[in-house]
Amino acid sequence: MKNYKNAAFYIAVTGGFTALMLWIIREGKHLEINKTILSSVVENGSWNDFLESMQHNLQDPLAILLAQIVTIIVVARFFGWVFKKIGQPTVIGEIIAGIVLGPSLLGMYFPEFSSTLFPVESLGNLKFLSQIGLILFMFVIGMELDLKVLKNKANEAVVISHASIVIPFTLGIGLAYFVYNRFAPEGVKFLSFSLFMGIAMSITAFPVLARIVQERGLNKTKLGAIAITCAAADDITAWSLLAVVIAIVKADNFVSSLYIIGLAALYVLAMLFIVKPFLKRIGELYGTKDTLVKPVVAIFFLTLIISSYATEVIGIHALFGAFMTGAIMPDVPKFRTIFIEKVEDVSLILLLPLFFVFTGLKTEIGLINDPYLWKVTGFIILVAVIGKFLGSALAAKFVGQTWSDSFTIGALMNTRGLMELIVLNIGLELKVLTPEVFTMMVIMALVTTFMTGPALDLINFIFKNKEAVVPEIVVNENKYKVLISFGNNEKGRSLLRLANSLTKKQKKSASITAMHLYLSDEMHTFNTEEIEKDSFVPILEESKSLNQEINTLFKATMDIETEIADVANQGDYDLLLVGLGKSIFEGTILGKVIGFTTRIINPDRLIDKFTGKEGLFENSPFDERTRQIISKTKMPLGILIDKDLQSVNRVFIPIFTSEDSFLLDYAQKLIYNNNSKVEILDVNGDIHNNFVVQSALESLEQKYPNNINLMEDRIVKKEFLANQDVMIISLESWKALVDSRSVWLSGVPSVLILKP
Repeated sequence: MKNYKNAAFYIAVTGGFTALMLWIIREGKHLEINKTILSSVVENGSWNDFLESMQHNLQDPLAILLAQIVTIIVVARFFGWVFKKIGQPTVIGEIIAGIVLGPSLLGMYFPEFSSTLFPVESLGNLKFLSQIGLILFMFVIGMELDLKVLKNKANEAVVISHASIVIPFTLGIGLAYFVYNRFAPEGVKFLSFSLFMGIAMSITAFPVLARIVQERGLNKTKLGAIAITCAAADDITAWSLLAVVIAIVKADNFVSSLYIIGLAALYVLAMLFIVKPFLKRIGELYGTKDTLVKPVVAIFFLTLIISSYATEVIGIHALFGAFMTGAIMPDVPKFRTIFIEKVEDVSLILLLPLFFVFTGLKTEIGLINDPYLWKVTGFIILVAVIGKFLGSALAAKFVGQTWSDSFTIGALMNTRGLMELIVLNIGLELKVLTPEVFTMMVIMALVTTFMTGPALDLINFIFKNKEAVVPEIVVNENKYKVLISFGNNEKGRSLLRLANSLTKKQKKSASITAMHLYLSDEMHTFNTEEIEKDSFVPILEESKSLNQEINTLFKATMDIETEIADVANQGDYDLLLVGLGKSIFEGTILGKVIGFTTRIINPDRLIDKFTGKEGLFENSPFDERTRQIISKTKMPLGILIDKDLQSVNRVFIPIFTSEDSFLLDYAQKLIYNNNSKVEILDVNGDIHNNFVVQSALESLEQKYPNNINLMEDRIVKKEFLANQDVMIISLESWKALVDSRSVWLSGVPSVLILKP
């Protein structure tokens, strides 16, 4: 009765008020008599009118901006992914993406599309959005600086860092002397032009350097610490110099520049002695994720915006204010991590690619259309490399580093990346650099960043430097070594329980290493140690409860699957254990197929329409990462599909072919070390026909009569599967089994898939 009453009320209200609205609109037509009505669409309408309306909507500034953002993000992510795959920093790919979308490629070969997507009148919106992205990025860069490191290693770092600035700065000014007449804009003083050439030559990309150090495993070495410290000192010095250079360029005369520099000094003092203590107090009170509420976040963002505004008004650019705000943020790693997480995704993924494309729109490779101009570009690159690479290397050698470490520091300090583009854009905006010089310097930034990786590889090869090689855990050569690689804590616990079951009674002749890899572009220098510590806390707790000693290995990398395979192969491990990232059929077509067949086929059958087909990865539940690990590892590999594996006491091993005989070795290890009860199923009835498998099985039955059982019934009930802790199966049999779409797959317990 209540439902009818509600329905009647709903119909009365909606119907009655709809009728009232239509009556008001009809009566309102009479009010148009004394008005001039403008309409872009004919009253009766037509398809052409609709198309004209759509065309008008597409040309709306907001629509153009949104189309630009979508295009930029997609292209930037694609090129970033490509360059990441070839071992280069993603920033190079994103810079290339900007050039591709600019006049150098898209504008040259598809001018109509380029002018439609990037009309001149829309570039103002793109510029300001990209500047917001840069402000947020520089804020993050400031927060990434670990000023405590500067205090600990200030002596060596300051010598190397300042030498790596003074030498290229001087060479840049010298270069300006030779190119000023030909390339300096009209009306620009030599002082302004030369100072910008000097600062452009002396900049180092701290974020790129830090990630390269982490990816190459140098962050825990003295060499890595010095490189990070040098880059941090370089960043602070270079941005301070840039602020002075901007002040000099913007000032009409020397006295005006002194006023600007004086105001800048007052600003810095205010930030250090007034704002910093205030922010520190807030950080101490609200330094956790739970207490960092929106009003508190608003205080920090207001500080950032006011600081950026102040430096822009003073005349030393808003980016310096953003950098300064980040540098004085509360020195609490967890607080900085939380705040960076709030800012970084928006700045790096959404807004920063706009800056790359905005830079690309101003970079015209076609301007370098003469052999002479390419010679000048090559000379600029040469001066940049000599000044930064050799300047840093010689300074490092002077303070007592080996030649190998000195050249490594030089190669790292020579990387320029995004920081160089920021400086160049400021120079172009101030009209100190011409489009020609700007393009040449962008090419220099790309080359010096691209060469960092190959240069480090060459240095390692020449000096046979093993420091950059994957860290090895020193264990007895004769030990049975198991490496477990985990992504999340629960997977790590299950993998450790499994490894422990394989080695429990052989502690003196076996070792277990737990490895956790972290994407380097999600890590920051100030919280590396904290991330490493937090990553292993649950695993170490589990090892204590199991009374199992483990080694730990932590590493930052750009390519997790390749790194897993490299560590396993180079470490001479006997078994690599990894977890499968997702539920085996979650969200897949295969899951739907199995769900359908479950309803129409006898659910008690173990195998339904087993085809024996091999190698069909297309239908396999392995994700791309797991497939790459499988293809790259050269040693025994175990892939655990974890369904909350708590123990390995009851084990089910189906034997499909004679090639599966190696599984009996693992059965023996589990029986000996863990006293496991093992059920073996001869799927195709071939065990008795194979002498090797039959002999191995008989030996196990004689040795462990109470722990092993050869199943006679080939039809296995779901209740049996549910009662097992784990099923162990060979990789090839698993691939074929999945391809057969067997109904019982959805009911199996945890599965250990083994590749011999």
